[in-house]
Amino acid sequence: MIPKVFKEVIDLGDGREISIETGKLAKQAHGSVVVQSGKCMLLCTVVSNYQQSDVDFLPLTVDYREKFAASGRYPGGFFKREARPSDGEVLTMRLVDRVLRPLFPKDYHAETQVMVQLMSHDDDVMPDAMAGLAASAAIQLSDIPFETPISEARVGRVNGQFIINPTRAQLLESDIDMMIGASADSVMMVEGEMSEISEEEMVEAIKFAHDAIKIQCAAQIKLAEAFGKKETRTYEPELEDEDLAKKVSALTYDKVYAVARAASAKHERSAAFEAIKEEVKATFTEEELAEYGGMVSKYYYKAEKKAVRDLTLNEGLRLDGRKTDQIRPIWCEVDYLPSTHGSSIFTRGETQALATVTLGTSREANQIDMPSFEGEERFYLHYNFPPFSTGEARPLRGTSRREVGHGNLAQRALKGMVPADCPYTVRVVSEVLESNGSSSMATVCAGTMALMDAGVQIKKPVSGIAMGLISDAETGKYAVLSDILGDEDHLGDMDFKVTGTADGITACQMDIKVKGLSYEILVNALKQAQAGRLHILGKLTETIAAPNADVKAHAPKMITRVIPNEFIGALIGPGGKVIQELQKATKTTIVINEDPITEEGIVEILGTNQDGIDAVLAKIDSLMFKPTVGNVYEVKVIKMLDFGAVVEYIQAPGNEVLLHVSELAWERTENVSDVVNMGDVFEVKYFGVDPKTRKEKVSRKAILPKPEGYVARPPRENNDRGGRDNRGRDNRGRDNRRDDRRDDRRPREDKKED
Repeated sequence: MIPKVFKEVIDLGDGREISIETGKLAKQAHGSVVVQSGKCMLLCTVVSNYQQSDVDFLPLTVDYREKFAASGRYPGGFFKREARPSDGEVLTMRLVDRVLRPLFPKDYHAETQVMVQLMSHDDDVMPDAMAGLAASAAIQLSDIPFETPISEARVGRVNGQFIINPTRAQLLESDIDMMIGASADSVMMVEGEMSEISEEEMVEAIKFAHDAIKIQCAAQIKLAEAFGKKETRTYEPELEDEDLAKKVSALTYDKVYAVARAASAKHERSAAFEAIKEEVKATFTEEELAEYGGMVSKYYYKAEKKAVRDLTLNEGLRLDGRKTDQIRPIWCEVDYLPSTHGSSIFTRGETQALATVTLGTSREANQIDMPSFEGEERFYLHYNFPPFSTGEARPLRGTSRREVGHGNLAQRALKGMVPADCPYTVRVVSEVLESNGSSSMATVCAGTMALMDAGVQIKKPVSGIAMGLISDAETGKYAVLSDILGDEDHLGDMDFKVTGTADGITACQMDIKVKGLSYEILVNALKQAQAGRLHILGKLTETIAAPNADVKAHAPKMITRVIPNEFIGALIGPGGKVIQELQKATKTTIVINEDPITEEGIVEILGTNQDGIDAVLAKIDSLMFKPTVGNVYEVKVIKMLDFGAVVEYIQAPGNEVLLHVSELAWERTENVSDVVNMGDVFEVKYFGVDPKTRKEKVSRKAILPKPEGYVARPPRENNDRGGRDNRGRDNRGRDNRRDDRRDDRRPREDKKED
């Protein structure tokens, strides 16, 4: 039976289209779509259990995978099967999850799984930009409760013109790379990197993407209507008790407000809030707590949230006593770790990051091997968030998605400031040692100082700040919070992180939790973020104003030398013998990369000892040395022979040439040692390749004055029969007398015949 296929097409406005199709694949899933643009095809499925899970949150899993078969390739490595997700796939999962999760009902706790798979790849289409559209479209075709369609779009800007879902080639020329997630009426998520743009330009890019997203949301609704939108399933909601909520609020609101106003430290404040919660529970019997103890806890947290928000909106005060635009105390230090190539500590309030920098060759570049992209990163940043940073003890399960995401944000903030001609591969590692509010922004600040401490000549220092928003739709009041605490992150309506130099924004990450946020509020928030960012930047430059002029004494120095490809083989040697011995003797690391475009070899020399580096450079110069005909060069005798001396060019050790005995002096030379000896240094003139011997010819006598009365010997005659000199040698220098004797010893019978 031929399946009935339903399809909607979205026009991107420049000859490109995105189609959404359903009815052909994965029909047992609760919702499935194929999203296609060009030859790029994504299959998305969604399934949600019909039973509520015994948890107080939504167990949502968003999974994005790229199949190597989609680009006609095999997985790299020993096992030819896709394994754990790459960092790129994890980042796409986070982008989709952050937009979907808030739109499920708060009391919907059924296990839900969204799976997006790249099934066919197109080099001109970046698949991550369509993953959010695919996820939302699949949900719209299901009976899963979900508030409204959403979509995501990438926006770039080339030559001042905004582009929706640009190609990878266009992104190389773009000064903006932003992903925006939104519904038809609200922007919900923004993440990306920029080349020092202004706050107004950033808002303009968000608006442009939102206009495109509205069209994509409308297409999902049309597809669902054509397919036959299913009725939303019924599920058992959480129990609610308005009387209980009022009782808990009456018992706790004023007490929480007082604790919040007392401006205590994190652990003291947490203990005080917990004590209030326990006091409330003590007013109920064990039987009552057994029946609706969970509701008591829920209503307590609602009362706590309202009290803290009211304190800020009514009095302009925050949990730690600061005003809304005030930054916590900052202290910084560089060169803290003696053995690293660069290090720094950045502490802001109760958040602390220790950053290190390691310098290496291109061999240490981070290799990216995904079906949709192959390449390498010469600058990368890793972020670690151990449990002790928040005073917790929990098992370590490898690198979390959060660590991947926060590290990527900090990397994007800093990478544009690393010069393109930086010879090193640079790795920054941030160890978060304390956390109470935006450790990712602390990582940006610590990373900036560590890079400068390491002597990496960054263009400009970068700082970052995490901002929050508290608003009241009924009264219209709102407060933008600078440098938010962890509690303010959970209680607020928006969490946005902005990084940049003194001249503009380099990266951002926003999660907007309130519907219909006006662009006016967004611009005001970004302006307040700019002021806070510049304040923090001033603290960084007080600690270290500019990059150190050179790398540390114990850090490797990097020298890059370009050589023609024809000399690469000589430098490597048979089986790598030459380069291995050279590295061992000079205590350096030598990496050779061939550039297929310029047909040149790029030699990277890394070492802590300048003498070793100089020795490698001398070896390269020696291999590349080509004497010029007619020039005079200084040489040294390294071997004595009966017919001449082997000499080595002083300026190119290892380059040898034979100085024939006839070229030692104008006078006749019987013994080579009569004129030169081992180790002698003198000058010779270079004559190029002798056409007769096909060997290079040099002469010592050519730069010596001729003796008075010197008469050159006449050239030897050459005839058809071949003449002989008085020693029985022919005109080619061969002794033919033995040949004559052989003729005399012909068999006797031959003589008789003669």
